[in-house]
Amino acid sequence: MIINRGNADAGKMDETALFGRRAGLLNRRSFLVGSAAGIGALGLAGCATSDGISLAYAEQIYGPVPDEKFPIPAVDVSKVDQKYYRRIVRFDSKEEPGTIVVDPKNYYVYRVEGDGSATRYGANVGRAGFLWSGDAYVGRKGEWPIWTPPKEMIQRQPEAAKYARGMPGGLDNPLGARALYLYQNGAYTLYTLYASSIPETIGTNLTSGCVGLLSQDMIDLYSRTPVKTKVVVLPA
Repeated sequence: MIINRGNADAGKMDETALFGRRAGLLNRRSFLVGSAAGIGALGLAGCATSDGISLAYAEQIYGPVPDEKFPIPAVDVSKVDQKYYRRIVRFDSKEEPGTIVVDPKNYYVYRVEGDGSATRYGANVGRAGFLWSGDAYVGRKGEWPIWTPPKEMIQRQPEAAKYARGMPGGLDNPLGARALYLYQNGAYTLYTLYASSIPETIGTNLTSGCVGLLSQDMIDLYSRTPVKTKVVVLPA
């Protein structure tokens, strides 16, 4: 197996991050943001960013998504470093168009478009001790997926037992609006690309190996990613 899980819990999202902000168990937002809030919330000055992306454009692509099963609110783009806004960038790669490349060192996820370009998304990634690298593929996909806490987590946090049969999809579900499950050799690796509703987390290390994109970005990537798509995770 290419993935190095590090310990029995690697590959699962941070335990406290696995509860919704209103689930009544843990304050997910305060834990996830933590010390990252001070460095992750950068204001935007003027009407355009330094690389020409306008505030109006950012507000458009990260605006509300009212037609979803669970309507998604707009992202407060002032809480996201402008370098993590979705955009088309130059990206020389030998990978086939459609391939997903995860760059945890720089907090980016790329979708290879071909002709030397890619769509780039900002991301949050695994924290120290939970980073991994290697090749995988999308084994299955989920819209508003159910989240089931691992048995190890239930042992440590008995209150999680109420979700032993699965936490229904919704805005409070840690996996958010969409999920891409990574597989190797026919087996689920326990690693997932998921939708995050907390903008302050983009550009930070906070999970146990999973990779989170803003909900609007994850919906965009999900819609263009079929099952069996190759995923390359670069070394951190």
